[in-house]
Amino acid sequence: MKAANRDPEGLDYPPIGDYGLLGDTRTAALVSADGAIDWFCAPSFDGEPVFGALLGGAEAGTFLAGPVLPARRVARQYGHHSATLETVWSRGESRLILTEAMVAEVSGQLLPTTILIRRLRAEGSPMPAIIDFDPRLGETHRRPRVRHGRHLVCEWGPLALSLGCSQELQLEPGKPVFLTVTPGQPVTLVMAVAYGEPLIYVDPATAWDLVEADELRWRDWMDGIDSGHTVPFRDAVLRSLLTLRLLTYSPSGAPVAAPTTSLPEAVGGVRNWDYRYAWPRDASIGIGSFLGVGKSAEAVHFLGWLLHASRLQRPRLPALLTLAGGRAPQERTLADWPGYGGSTPVRTGNAAAGQHQLDGYGWVLDAAWLFVASGQRLYSETWRAMRGFADLVARHWRDPDAGIWEIRADASHHVHSKMMGWLTLDRALRIAETHHLRPSQRRQWEKARDDVAEEIKSKGFDPILNSYTRTFGSSDLDAALLVLPVIGLEERDSPRVKGTVDAVRKELSAGYPFLYRYPPGRDGLPGTEGAFLPCSFWLVQALAFTGRRSEANELFEALLGVANPLGLYSEEIDPATGAMLGNFPQALTHAALVQAALALRDA
Repeated sequence: MKAANRDPEGLDYPPIGDYGLLGDTRTAALVSADGAIDWFCAPSFDGEPVFGALLGGAEAGTFLAGPVLPARRVARQYGHHSATLETVWSRGESRLILTEAMVAEVSGQLLPTTILIRRLRAEGSPMPAIIDFDPRLGETHRRPRVRHGRHLVCEWGPLALSLGCSQELQLEPGKPVFLTVTPGQPVTLVMAVAYGEPLIYVDPATAWDLVEADELRWRDWMDGIDSGHTVPFRDAVLRSLLTLRLLTYSPSGAPVAAPTTSLPEAVGGVRNWDYRYAWPRDASIGIGSFLGVGKSAEAVHFLGWLLHASRLQRPRLPALLTLAGGRAPQERTLADWPGYGGSTPVRTGNAAAGQHQLDGYGWVLDAAWLFVASGQRLYSETWRAMRGFADLVARHWRDPDAGIWEIRADASHHVHSKMMGWLTLDRALRIAETHHLRPSQRRQWEKARDDVAEEIKSKGFDPILNSYTRTFGSSDLDAALLVLPVIGLEERDSPRVKGTVDAVRKELSAGYPFLYRYPPGRDGLPGTEGAFLPCSFWLVQALAFTGRRSEANELFEALLGVANPLGLYSEEIDPATGAMLGNFPQALTHAALVQAALALRDA
């Protein structure tokens, strides 16, 4: 990354937790605390990176708008109930303020292109600033073909960017411009993106009107959530819900797991994966969060996407799919990309797409049941798809699978997966109470549900540990077992349920308030990983539902303290340093936060 835009506080790359998220529900940008957009893919979350310095170094491109160092960062925050990000720096009595947002809709209509608006303004006295617009495309960091006019236009075949400025600056790709920002004379930058369509040129003089309209739209969306203030830790819940909405690809309704690829689970390690796809499991957990606060439109869109996306492989449910509903690309590495903090390889695609993951069916059927329980009804084709998933589980629940953690080794009989197989059949039977089902099919599901429950209890429980285990016959534990008090396989006050929660909490502790997913190093991959943040929020749920609400509340408060200053969470965290690890921001973590808060409410 360019030395000119880095605060030399030890590392030559910003901590993952220093980044903020900008999004328009089509793609996203990660903005460092010094005002550099170091990750932005176009035209969608899973497109090629245009600004890729986060993983590819200076040669991969960045878009900097910020102070000329040295300057002290004072504050960073989102606007109230909005996706507009503000960063403030000071030098003496002067302040430079960067306010920025992507605009998702205008007059209720999704824009055909991405529009990013960034405004620099000064308070006190003039402040020196720098703008460095350096787009490069893809693996080979291709420079654009450049055209000049009322806006600077950069083109790579069907992909084009335009950059307009409210002042007459000589902007050229890769050539930093130094300027002085004067109080009362803000500098507004407008970048528009088009793919195979004409560019939209937004007048920088009126661009801020679009941001203000976008803020009002987000506030309207947020105002309909928990208006009675019944959900504890409401501000954190609303921020997580807005983050989940920003990570939902509006053209299809598919939630993306994260907007990044290959941010490492341990800096310098090889556990670097591409999360820019839709996992039905993670998406279903997010949909459960939306339904828990009365937002059913997101569930309608997700179920519609899933119906379309699974149609060619049904009744098999793929572990992950593209945002358009296609097969995820084959996993490959990007040659010569240095990776975040030297963490290689940098990957695109994901080999887990071909795995059999039994748990995914349970999450999807549970989301469908929550939708029905909220007073909605499944379309006949959607119910047909859900019946097909339940039929497949009834036939194949005895098969080993890769498990929720997508272990890249031989398949095993994961106890959590069997539990989710039970959940598939249980939720399908609950839906069938209000939807048509043949009596013979009902009997088949009931028998399979009883059989899988019996096998879980006879083969998946270790009486010495007083806990369910990671796999049949194993003495390892699995933090995913913390869903046990939530799904209803056993009564919540059962000694087995409480014993499992206690055992997982003790044996997989990474130091309060963190948990490992499973015993570190027991996955066949080299190196280490951090504590997995969703598991800690699952522990909040488990404690709340087993009668330990005060402990759950205390744990939740501790977890709120590890968010970055903008309320964002990654996938993992280094329990020794508190540094965020893994792809960022992580939808599963934010969905787990919401569900933990709902458990505190409902307990």
